[in-house]
Amino acid sequence: MTMLTGGCQCGAVRFRSEIEAETASICHCRMCQKAFGSFYAPLVHTRAGTLVWTKAEPKRFRSSSYAERGFCPECGTPLTYETASAVSIAIGALDDPSTIRPNAQDGIEAKIPYVDAMPTLPGRATDDDPEMAEAIGKIVNYQHPDAPSPDEA
Repeated sequence: MTMLTGGCQCGAVRFRSEIEAETASICHCRMCQKAFGSFYAPLVHTRAGTLVWTKAEPKRFRSSSYAERGFCPECGTPLTYETASAVSIAIGALDDPSTIRPNAQDGIEAKIPYVDAMPTLPGRATDDDPEMAEAIGKIVNYQHPDAPSPDEA
């Protein structure tokens, strides 16, 4: 088990928890697509009883009779998938999401057909985009940094 920290984009909601890395997965179901506004939802279980909200708590939406989903009430960042038996955290909400590697795919009946071909798409760094290269020096980042402040640790 590893104690990890994370939170939303604006920093209004922060957490720490022991993470069960072996449970990391991506879910392709339509509910997860809508909840994350994305092709799928990358999630990992927290160890029971270890999730601590260190700065506010998420607002929750009951998406079905089975689960509710937590999100930041200020910026809307998806944060949790919660059932009676487990709480999963959005991997992208972790301060270092690269520490958790999904090892399964769920809800594949709703997988968007082109998702598997995405690694074959051409890629470029942000600085290689002419419009972004010009703007990058002028952009002011309002996101919360990817590390807890000393009072959140």
